[in-house]
Amino acid sequence: MRTFLKTSVLFVMVAGLALAETYTGKLIDAACAAQQKNAACTPTASTTTFALVASGKAMRLDAAGNTKAAEALKASNSGANRAKDPNAAPGSDSVNATVTGTATGDQLKVDNIQIE
Repeated sequence: MRTFLKTSVLFVMVAGLALAETYTGKLIDAACAAQQKNAACTPTASTTTFALVASGKAMRLDAAGNTKAAEALKASNSGANRAKDPNAAPGSDSVNATVTGTATGDQLKVDNIQIE
């Protein structure tokens, strides 16, 4: 019985990983995008809610994904991160990202994010 239970748990974990997909697109400030439909909405170091625009569709990141995106943005050399480059104009660079996760409707549950 224990072997069956361990095997079942392992199967569920592997199946969950198999559902994760990779999305590549433009990372945007979700709060800005909600208020200003036509704005560029490039995220900055102070952005707290993010979305990924991939294949013309915007997907909001989940709470854990927002945290991961903020950390990745701060660690990147992106011009959007004015903490690394105070002379960079806000919104001057678009931020491209690759996100591994699971999409549910218009929300993306993030497993991993990489700023390009």
